[in-house]
Amino acid sequence: MPEMYLHNTLRRRKEKFEPIDAQNVRMYVCGPTVYDRAHLGNAKSAVVFDVLNRVLRQVYGDEHVTYVSNITDIDDKILNKHQETGKPIEEITRETFQWYLDDMHALNVKDPDYRPRATEFVNEMIDLVKLLIKNGHAYEAEGHVLFSVDSMLNYGFLSGRSMKEMLAGARIEVADYKKNPADFILWKPSEAGQPGWDSPWGFGRPGWHLECSAMSSKYLGNSFDIHGGGSDLIFPHHENECAQSMCAHPNDTFARYWVHAGMLMVDGVKMSKSLGNFYTVNQLIAEYPAEALRLLFISTHYHQPFNFTFEGLKQAKTVLDKFYNALQKTDDIKIEKTAVDEKVLEALCDDLNTPLALSHLHEIVNNLNKAETEEEKRKYKSLLLGSADMMGLLYQNADVWFKQGANTIAEDEIEHLISERAEAKKSKNYARADEIRNQLKEAGILLEDSATGTTWKKI
Repeated sequence: MPEMYLHNTLRRRKEKFEPIDAQNVRMYVCGPTVYDRAHLGNAKSAVVFDVLNRVLRQVYGDEHVTYVSNITDIDDKILNKHQETGKPIEEITRETFQWYLDDMHALNVKDPDYRPRATEFVNEMIDLVKLLIKNGHAYEAEGHVLFSVDSMLNYGFLSGRSMKEMLAGARIEVADYKKNPADFILWKPSEAGQPGWDSPWGFGRPGWHLECSAMSSKYLGNSFDIHGGGSDLIFPHHENECAQSMCAHPNDTFARYWVHAGMLMVDGVKMSKSLGNFYTVNQLIAEYPAEALRLLFISTHYHQPFNFTFEGLKQAKTVLDKFYNALQKTDDIKIEKTAVDEKVLEALCDDLNTPLALSHLHEIVNNLNKAETEEEKRKYKSLLLGSADMMGLLYQNADVWFKQGANTIAEDEIEHLISERAEAKKSKNYARADEIRNQLKEAGILLEDSATGTTWKKI
């Protein structure tokens, strides 16, 4: 197996990946806050780390990887949604979590080994706060417990920001009870009608940063290999995770490799509801194949800014049409076991270089299309399916791919018109046969005639 390299935010460079224990490679990735539909940013992060998860399992073995990704089901955004809609918080989080799962499964994102919910680990968070107070890194003030950034000599080491930059670049809550304006909340009181838990500091709830430290420690230990998320989380979320975890457990390293997906933009600008360029996964996959969106995400290197355009989405579908067409033409070639192309795996092991891996996938498709013998076709089809699976692609049947989205006309009506066209051709009524072909083409259905009959696909 090739060596793995990852860009480590901690050291601002690409480094050779060397796990603490190759028999148990451990990765934690920040999951969504479940208060609304998953948006493009949620999906891109999930797809990126799904690819990394697949590569780790290929290199180290499926049974030697533990992947944890959380669900935030207690947060001010959820409380705001509750106040806006009047729906119970439990109903909001249950419904939106299911939406998230449905969208991720449509994108062929594998479930992590563990998906903890924040509300299930409040006791662990309280214990972590107690430990921070004991170690002299946290203090109580007016019902709140805050982390003292001055107590940590190298606070800001992950983001590489000075205290001045951190205060300027973050939405710092101004409060008289803070010793330093940058001190962040570990525990805060809950008002009447808000969810909360009993604690040594009164009835309240944990701060946002606390949950990931508690849950990652629970499943992966106080030192583990990879912590991932979007680049927007580097500061303050991941910086504060580092601070509280390392100050609570000073003899441990917390995460050794910090991997961050680049910023998402739409048509060259930041995605925003106020700009009218905000898209949810559900919106897009109602009109375009989910697999095309997945391919678009990985067509740009994960560490670089990603620019979503509808033209790019259409091009991704065209590429998949080419891939699936090659598979459809070799439908009679049965594959017992798939294989991963060496060049594809090398590219993915080199800091998840998906653009390079995709270029090698194109080469495999070209070789499959040019293959003349059954042995050659079997070889390249095996490599195509196995290599594509490393990136979560080509997970559908080719016939299903070409027929999906044909919702302007019912499938039984398509088959009826194909039969009518065959009868028209038999009786030499070529005008009617052409009329049917054009009718279906206008509905987005392409007919393909062969010696064995007529098949159709969505265009």
